[in-house]
Amino acid sequence: MKKLINSPETVVTEALEGVAAAHPALFVDVENKVITRAGGPTPGKVGLVSGGGSGHEPLHGGFVGYGMLDAACPGEVFTSPVPDQMLVATQAVNGGAGVLHVVKNYTGDVLNFQMAAEMAGDEGIEVVPVVINDDVAVEDSLYTAGRRGTGATVFVEKIAGALAEQGADLGAVAAVAREVNERSRSFGVALSSCAVPAAGKPTFELGEAEAELGIGIHGEPGRTRAALTPARELAAVALDAIRADLPVGGNLLVMVNGMGGTPLIELYLMFNEVRKYLEGHGGHVVRNLVGNYITSLEMQGFSVTVCQLSDTLTALWDAPVDTPALRWGR
Repeated sequence: MKKLINSPETVVTEALEGVAAAHPALFVDVENKVITRAGGPTPGKVGLVSGGGSGHEPLHGGFVGYGMLDAACPGEVFTSPVPDQMLVATQAVNGGAGVLHVVKNYTGDVLNFQMAAEMAGDEGIEVVPVVINDDVAVEDSLYTAGRRGTGATVFVEKIAGALAEQGADLGAVAAVAREVNERSRSFGVALSSCAVPAAGKPTFELGEAEAELGIGIHGEPGRTRAALTPARELAAVALDAIRADLPVGGNLLVMVNGMGGTPLIELYLMFNEVRKYLEGHGGHVVRNLVGNYITSLEMQGFSVTVCQLSDTLTALWDAPVDTPALRWGR
């Protein structure tokens, strides 16, 4: 597998150096592998911290900035960041109003964020974790106990980040984060595998005419392996699974997300199929994202995330945001 790298051992740190060079509005602590907003914490504002293995860019570092995260902790590729990283990030964004940890439901992430929260608590920093578990594909997987955390993470970071920017307290910011998670469901499909740099070979094998239905963002197996079918049928598979778990009527926020190796022309085509399906089942897509937001290195495929909106959540989604990967309203 060809990679634009110098060596597998230095991929993450050298990528972080590139982030620092490309985005001067961010402060990148390369040694501790922590990305924060430049200028330090905002006094009296709830800080938002998230993190996870690298290889899912722009998640999470691409969402650090006004209206979203205050800090992100990238681990090694597909590997949870360590508690000391998360503690450094939590300390860096503490403005005296407490810190929200947005945690995808993977065993390593949950345990390490919990340890970091306990260490921060020993220093007098109030930390509340919110665990994201929106993936309806499987109940347990190689990396999880319970449902995986996937695309809803982006929705939670944006909406909770907007509320924090407005000066809400930690309880309110955590409550809206939980609400978004509860109102969101996701399902992913892979057309190819990906290759972790250190491994140098595909994580799994897929035949030319096969698709993995219900894939995880680390290449975990899904519900089943099936023959590759037209886009409208793949959209129906994903949305049938979502609709079995969450009503899709009313106003909806929908993300059709690329897994890193899918051309945008195909993602727009898939979004149109998703829109037609949802409108045929009583839904109205009033907000959307189409593109690469939570990836799996160079995997080909897509994921769909659907969130039931309220007027309040819509207003928070529309609130200004200014990050490397998401920007509007400023």
